[in-house]
This record gives sequence, structure tokens and C-alpha cells, in this order.
Amino acid sequence: MADLARKLLDQESVQATLDTIAAAAVELVESCDEAGILAVRKGRAVTLAACGTMVSESDRIQGELGEGPCYDLARRKNGARVYRIADLTQPHPSWQRFAVAARELGVGSMAGVLLYTDNDDFGALNLYARRPGAFGEDIETAGWLLASHAAVALADARTIDQLQHGMETRHAIGEAMGILMERHGLSEDDAFDVLRRISQNHNVKLRDVAQRIRAGRTDPA
Repeated sequence: MADLARKLLDQESVQATLDTIAAAAVELVESCDEAGILAVRKGRAVTLAACGTMVSESDRIQGELGEGPCYDLARRKNGARVYRIADLTQPHPSWQRFAVAARELGVGSMAGVLLYTDNDDFGALNLYARRPGAFGEDIETAGWLLASHAAVALADARTIDQLQHGMETRHAIGEAMGILMERHGLSEDDAFDVLRRISQNHNVKLRDVAQRIRAGRTDPA
């Protein structure tokens, strides 16, 4: 955990910190195959970090169904701060529809811990395993230690909306760079320089330039 704390301090952004925490959960928690951080904002599930493909798909399903352990924990439903599901291959009375979907994803067991700083709830750190019975009672200690780091990282962001906006911006810029690289045979650095020059020359935000290129309305060539 000391090594992890030092590694987190070296990260250059909140997003990089959250991604590192999710990856650390997989590395440090025995039997954890995937991990992610979920927030619920205005009733919508927002995946803030995901280490593994099951995580994002599980978050999406829970948001669509309006039920699930991660979704309920992030909303502080029933006042819970931790959960542990030993066997998702069997029907679950609390989340019947999600349990069916989880089995189809290959989830065997799950555990999660609420993220909070100074009593402000931000979301949940969720751990996934492909086999049933992967997480014992000691998972709570490891989960709390990881969750405390995640909560501090989230506290550095003014709002979850701000963090989500940043994620969407990076995604848009990445897609626009890919379009320019394919269309004009540019390197990654050159594609970003093109976006930056258009932004500066036309006094337009980089995100807006990226969106216009994605929509086919801007061609720097």
C-alpha cells in the first residue's frame, strides 16, 4: 500500500489516479480478475475507471436496469457502505435481473466498497471475479484501503460532472486524432499538433475542433 501511495502521487491527473487504483485492485487483491469505479450522477451510472471488459458492461447494465450492487452502493441505498456477493451464478433475491445479466457476462462473485471523503459520497470501488466464492470477509480491509485512495483522488475533482466532461473531451480528441492520422497519414504527435493549431488560429476550444472533425465539418488539409 505504501508503494501504491507513492505511485498514485506520481500520476498527472485524477483520471490517471483512478485508473491506477482500479489496476491496483486487480494486482493486489487475491482472486480479483477485474475492478472498476462507478459513480451515479443524476440517476445515471458513470464509469470513472475500468480495468477489464466486464466492468464497463456491468456498469452499463446496472444503469439501464436501475438496479445492481454497484449502482445501489454508489447511491447509498439502505445505508450500505460495503457489499460482498459470494455466488452470482445462482439467483439473487435483491438483484434478480442484474444477476441473470451478470451470469451471462461470466461474473462469478463481486465485492464493493463505498467511496467517500468527509462524508461526501462519490461512488463505489467494485471488484469482480470469474469464479464464485472468490472474496472472503478480509476483502473489506483491502477494499477500504484502496477505496480511501480513490476517495481522495475524487475529492480533487470539483464535481463528477467535471470529471465526466474531461473523459468525454479526451475521447473526442482521440477519435479526431485517429481520423486525421488515417486521412492524412500523420503520426499521433502530428495529428495533435494539427488540432492544436486549428484551435489557436480560430480561437476555438480543442474539444469543439475535435467534434467538428468527427462530424466531417473540418478538414485541415
